[in-house]
Amino acid sequence: MGTKCLTEVNVDDLVSAGLAADEAEQLHRTLRDALLGAGSGGPREVWRELVARRALEPSHPHRLHQLIYYSVYSDWDSDVNGPPLYWFPSLDQAKQTNLGRLMESHGQDLLGTLYKDPVTSFSLFQQFSASRPEVYWSIVLKEIAVKFEAPPRCILDTADKSKHGGTWLPGAVLNIAECCLQPSNHPRKEDNSAAIVWREERDDDSSTVKCMTLRELRERVMLVANALNATFSRGDAIAIDMPMTVNAVIIYLAIILAGMVVVSIADSFAAKEIASRLHISKAKGIFTQDFILRGGRKFPLYSRVVEAAPLKAIVLPVIGDEMGIQLREQDLSWRDFLSSVNDNPRPHHFAPVYWNIDSVTNILFSSGTTGEPKAIPWTQVSPIRCGADSWAHCDVRPGDVMCWPTNLGWVMGPILLYSCFLTGATLALYHGSPLGRGFGKFVQDAGVTVLGTVPSLVKAWKSTNCMDGLDWTEVRVFASTGESSNVDDDLWLSSRSYYSPIIECCGGTELASSYIQGSPLQPQAFGAFSNKSMTTGFVILDDHGNAYPDDQPCIGEVGLFPIYMGSTDRLLNVDHEKVYFEGMPKYKGMRLRRHGDLIKRTVGGYYVVQGRADDTMNLGGIKASSVEIERVCDRADESVLETAAISISPVTGGPEQLVILAVLKKGHNTAADELKKKFTRAVHANLNPLFKVSFVRIVPEFPRTASNKLLRRVLRDQMRRELSLQSKL
Repeated sequence: MGTKCLTEVNVDDLVSAGLAADEAEQLHRTLRDALLGAGSGGPREVWRELVARRALEPSHPHRLHQLIYYSVYSDWDSDVNGPPLYWFPSLDQAKQTNLGRLMESHGQDLLGTLYKDPVTSFSLFQQFSASRPEVYWSIVLKEIAVKFEAPPRCILDTADKSKHGGTWLPGAVLNIAECCLQPSNHPRKEDNSAAIVWREERDDDSSTVKCMTLRELRERVMLVANALNATFSRGDAIAIDMPMTVNAVIIYLAIILAGMVVVSIADSFAAKEIASRLHISKAKGIFTQDFILRGGRKFPLYSRVVEAAPLKAIVLPVIGDEMGIQLREQDLSWRDFLSSVNDNPRPHHFAPVYWNIDSVTNILFSSGTTGEPKAIPWTQVSPIRCGADSWAHCDVRPGDVMCWPTNLGWVMGPILLYSCFLTGATLALYHGSPLGRGFGKFVQDAGVTVLGTVPSLVKAWKSTNCMDGLDWTEVRVFASTGESSNVDDDLWLSSRSYYSPIIECCGGTELASSYIQGSPLQPQAFGAFSNKSMTTGFVILDDHGNAYPDDQPCIGEVGLFPIYMGSTDRLLNVDHEKVYFEGMPKYKGMRLRRHGDLIKRTVGGYYVVQGRADDTMNLGGIKASSVEIERVCDRADESVLETAAISISPVTGGPEQLVILAVLKKGHNTAADELKKKFTRAVHANLNPLFKVSFVRIVPEFPRTASNKLLRRVLRDQMRRELSLQSKL
């Protein structure tokens, strides 16, 4: 890591970081020119100059990117200056974004003389959207592909006081799947435009990708909708438990087009978890595959579904048309299922079933790693929120190719689907593991322009160097969600495309989107969120439930304003009021909505997620966040891949003890005692000299949910048992 300031970096340092001598000489001259060009602007302007000059190439070794970035910001005090920034919007760029265009068209009408331009006025416009969401949504609904069969009476009705979040688009009738499938002028979607591009893992050596046009997608969806209509009844709940393939997307849209309800189940679940979700949702059938194919190996999937429930399964072969297993009597192969429409004179035409706006289209589930998962119903409002937030924050447009490794069993699956089809973008799907080079080559060959990730994926790509030599410079926007991002991993990711912005997203299934996000209209900092999402309001609460002032740096639990388009107003198996509102304080006359995140607001108004509210610890009377400690420890030694920080109360009583668990990079065998010293020094220097690392344990891997979230509570339970046993001995 660079510990020098940039003026002290010499040619030898650049050579040591991986450059040839002539390249090092040239870059050294560029660094001097950038310092002159920045004038007295400070580190942010120096970095801005370097990025504008494209001084650092995606092909340069990561240690060179590290040397320059950390040297530029070597003397930076985040407590005084806010987080170091790496991406800055130009005014010309900003005016060409979706939201920038909207602000240029409507900004003066809505904000009057306070409106200057999309960059200067973004925060003011966000605040306006939160205070007048009905105005914002009346404009944005015309920007995405939402077609009402019967229009809403109004945007928002707050007359029913039993609904904290009001009633959105009352009286509207539509079919949101039809909106995804029809050509439109605004956004521009044509029948011959590419709707989906994809590649099978076994075709990694190919230089081309497969493509399905919007017309082909619509006809395929209508064929499946006709087959559904012949097999099930309107209103039935139909589960999908398979990887997010082209066929899975077709099935998802067909279920909704046919007036049925999708039940989302992740393909990683064991039979018991599948069974509980089928039971809660009262599913009448399930789509699945015979196997999952990863790295040339077959993993059973149909057998897990058989073990889970006796209901009818429609089974797709993972390869070709022939099934690799024997089906039960009540089940259907994909081929036999589609043959049910052989007598239909127009099998590729289907009249959509139109529903009220608040009809349930999709049942999703919380992680449910302990106890019964929450069953979260999405109405037709939820997809609108998905598409609109991607339109506004990730700037997804017609012509974009959007890829995000995920699954229809998790919230990002439906979000990705609607983010593409309601904005006119092309959905890019890789039928295989996203962990290896094959996925990265697909990103290159498909011309992906918007690439979504989860931090653990980025960490794996970086640690294995599997993406070296691939060209990701078509990517103009990265996005990240699922867990807290690591600054150095984000540095690696952004550098793959000449430092394109990474739009951090944090929300939940019950919100259908994110409540804090980055924005292409604001400068971005690694691992941080630059603002609340459009139309979102919230406060940060202290330990007594009081709201901190909006302009004050602080750490606390977030309390969401209840008026939030797309959020749930019901749960199928749990008391919604109790889960989200009971015990929450009032703020300006409204009952705040619980979300459970602990967040930090920095100087300058950026946000950093500190984990869940129950991932805080009390160390010597001082509240500390697991995520904050992990950020520091992750960089304490080059052998460390990732860390988990937990606190344990001693068996004999007394203050909580800080325990750090560490996973090492392959080929490293650093001793726990040595790491303990380094972690302690790092925590003392960067967080608090009063914090004491009591115990370090090296483990091969961390327990995670199927959606990749770290299970600190499992680690806490394991360490409590271990330390208790040691105490008894």
